[in-house]
Amino acid sequence: MRSVFSINLLFVCSRNKWRSLTAETIFQGVGGHEVRSAGTEENARIKVTAGHIGWADYIFTMEKKHIRRLQSKFGHELSGKQLICLHIPDEFEYMNDDLIDLLRSSAASYVSDLC
Repeated sequence: MRSVFSINLLFVCSRNKWRSLTAETIFQGVGGHEVRSAGTEENARIKVTAGHIGWADYIFTMEKKHIRRLQSKFGHELSGKQLICLHIPDEFEYMNDDLIDLLRSSAASYVSDLC
């Protein structure tokens, strides 16, 4: 059951193997938030769906192209949703220390603002 103070955070990258999955891992439970991750490509580990969009209060993408892809496919579902681009390039592997630092520094102000 969702707490009245819980906020649903969705992290999106291309294949949901490195960046968004790392974000899901490190932010899960922070501030009591629920966190999921998904990818925009056909071969994504978990492909983003309209259900993900509807569930999310805030949607964090790694690159601008992910916002464009989401807007193209889920324009109606995105109405009223907060879309935030973290500008993190696809050059890190899962749980890479530099990636973790970038995610924390890029998303922390948004996540802490949500608490």
